[in-house]
Amino acid sequence: MIMNKYTTNRLVTTSTLCIGVLVAFTLLLSGCKKMLDVDSSRIVGEKYMWNSLEDTRAALMGTYGLMRAALADHNAHWLYGDVRAGEFASPNRQDLRAIIANDLTASYPSLEALSNWRRWYAVINSANIFLERVPEVREKDLRYSVNNMTVDIAQIRFLRAFAYFYMVRIWGDVPLIISSHDGSFENKPRENQDKVLAWAEQEMLAAALDLPYRYSASDEQQQGDYYNEDSGRWDGALARKLTAYAVLAHLAAWQGNYPDAANYSKFVLDDYARAGMGYISTGHLTDANGFFFNKKTNQLFGFAFDWGHVDASFTGHIEELTLAEPVVNKQIPDIYLPKDSIITIFNEAGDERFALDTLGTPVSERYFSNYNGKYPIFSKIKCIMGGVNDPSFRIFTSAIVFTRLEDITLLRAEALAVLGERQGAINLLNEIRTRRGLDPYNEDINGDLINTIFLERQRELMGEGHRWYDLVRYNRIRPSHPMIGQLITNGGILWPVSRALLTQNDQLTQNAYWQ
Repeated sequence: MIMNKYTTNRLVTTSTLCIGVLVAFTLLLSGCKKMLDVDSSRIVGEKYMWNSLEDTRAALMGTYGLMRAALADHNAHWLYGDVRAGEFASPNRQDLRAIIANDLTASYPSLEALSNWRRWYAVINSANIFLERVPEVREKDLRYSVNNMTVDIAQIRFLRAFAYFYMVRIWGDVPLIISSHDGSFENKPRENQDKVLAWAEQEMLAAALDLPYRYSASDEQQQGDYYNEDSGRWDGALARKLTAYAVLAHLAAWQGNYPDAANYSKFVLDDYARAGMGYISTGHLTDANGFFFNKKTNQLFGFAFDWGHVDASFTGHIEELTLAEPVVNKQIPDIYLPKDSIITIFNEAGDERFALDTLGTPVSERYFSNYNGKYPIFSKIKCIMGGVNDPSFRIFTSAIVFTRLEDITLLRAEALAVLGERQGAINLLNEIRTRRGLDPYNEDINGDLINTIFLERQRELMGEGHRWYDLVRYNRIRPSHPMIGQLITNGGILWPVSRALLTQNDQLTQNAYWQ
């Protein structure tokens, strides 16, 4: 393949996060000879790159595309975060049943792929090369301002740090690589996860200082129209200041550092209006053209599959796992939530997400369709064919949303409850409950406050990749699930390291639980 100016311009004018083109483009840039397990793919000469503002935009968007691919590949985000929690059932896929049963070394190609971190190091390698080469563009192209470069670097540093945080939650100790070494890496051992998280936290904090609240919106930290596009192009598409603090809150909570989790989440809740954000109505959350459709400002950190940019796909969406008849023409869903679980979770009358009337009939189908069928269909997220919702053509456009305002509100409620700031936690809990048609929290009716907060997180964030990590945090606070408690004690909450990685790199060791 020959990369010329025409090719570069075509790439720049495609979808902001189009994996089909920009990921391939970035992979050409980010190949390396021996980086743990990422095979060499340095095909295009570097002399064709890092010359102009168009090159930096393409490389930046390519890194976002690689991140989205890491989350979407094999539906990883939901298999790690929702399926492993064991609450969904799978009627016909043995690999998913293995994940539900915590049999993570079972011999299925999907499990081997999920145990392999190569797609995350593709993100990291792309970020490392960007940080090393981007100053060259500043020297060669006067259009590339210092401010533009500063904001680009902040995003890349955040994305790289986020990749490490995400990997630590899955594998624990991981190799920490923060330099490309010109694309030639020697094998490295795994670094202690506490060191990795400490580094990631400092990187995110540094990035947050330079990130704007919004792009192309007269923010003092991002001047003018970002890459000559207005705010509508970037809202919900790029990492922002509040994105960094929201992920920092998650990082701190995962470590059990609830004082910092409370502080980071407070920053988000104090300033969300400045970022053009607000809470989401129930209807807008679950409507086919609502919150998860394409990109939205309220997606505090998300990765869009924008229908308008020809960016939809058949795979890499939760709909691929959850939807079936009567929503789409698929007989059996890959995963479903049994009715007994549904009525246990949604146990309060008036819940706009799901509730039963006095005759046991669903009041709405916002979260579940076909409730009285053999397989209730989890249809909270159902962005089909650009909002047309043609059940005969299963092409999806829902965004992968890592966090949103409601998530951070409940995460701060969790932190305050653990810290003993009871009234503050109740106030935040009620922000969500009342917006979903529920009465304010009453201990005599709803029970223990921490339990109620985690139950509300389960209801509000179902299908968004949080549940497994919530269960781990909850059982660290309140040991109550014998199996999860044992997994926490013995290191079984982590995934095994891929056999292919262990073969390729003799400095890697398997997680003790899976040896």
